[in-house]
Amino acid sequence: MIKSTVAENIISVLKKTPEKLRKRVQEVIMDMAANMQLAVKRCFVNAHRVIDRFHVQKLAYDAVQEVRII
Repeated sequence: MIKSTVAENIISVLKKTPEKLRKRVQEVIMDMAANMQLAVKRCFVNAHRVIDRFHVQKLAYDAVQEVRII
């Protein structure tokens, strides 16, 4: 675990893993934070980025609530 949400701090920790292993990662599940997207994009160049289900459901729920209230 990393005690930071700053992209550069996350990247520096992830880059301690050998590049050969990082290139083998095929998929990374993450939240929608821009800092996480940047870190994953830089460290796991071959991986597909997938937004976790909880965040997608929350966005959909909030949108439905907004329309319902109007």
